[in-house]
Amino acid sequence: MQNVTGGEASPDTISDTSALEAKVRNSIAHGNNVREEVRDFTVKALSTQDQDQKSLRKVVTAVMKGVSEGAQQKLQQAPAQTQAVLEPIRDAVAGLDAALAQLAEASKLALEEAAGRAQKFSNEELTHARTELESVETLFLDVVQASASAAQELVKETLGDLIGHAKRNGTAVGSQVKDTLVVFNQQMASVGQNQLEAGIKLTHAITNLMREATAEVLTGIAKRVKPDDIRKTDQG
Repeated sequence: MQNVTGGEASPDTISDTSALEAKVRNSIAHGNNVREEVRDFTVKALSTQDQDQKSLRKVVTAVMKGVSEGAQQKLQQAPAQTQAVLEPIRDAVAGLDAALAQLAEASKLALEEAAGRAQKFSNEELTHARTELESVETLFLDVVQASASAAQELVKETLGDLIGHAKRNGTAVGSQVKDTLVVFNQQMASVGQNQLEAGIKLTHAITNLMREATAEVLTGIAKRVKPDDIRKTDQG
């Protein structure tokens, strides 16, 4: 296994949550671009998992375990340099938040791309996916809270402050989920008995977009599914 101290994670190892945990821990301890690294590690892990709450919780828990252990390791090495430890914690949680927001955006883009092809997913599948999506922000905050409860004092305090800020001001994933749910509701309102169902399952479509996001941020993908272009896609 490659020893990464601040570089690209290997796709074949990031799917394993123990490898994900180790890479996040290493990023906290040695990385210079913690937010970006944690975001990318998380997106890669999400792109290899089933899009369900169990798999999502497993990934988020692994990330936060890596954050806590990396921070404790850094504190032990340099107990007087607390700011140098606490800043990576904040960056890592922000990176995790950004990755989950990308997952929510991938859900939105999957629906928009299907709409561009005059395809719809089944009401049952949309209902299930919407329910899963609605709970992503809560899951994120719950896992961060659990990590805070299990951490030692400085790490606990920092994570607690982050949770308080998130509850007051919102999260990136929460904001993106709101936008995505608008599209879900539009799709569900248009579902009819004679609809043409998409040839690919929604969860598979989301996973495919997450895999594309491992090479670039989803804003790059979004450029090819702008509203003006959606209706033109595959129509002739």
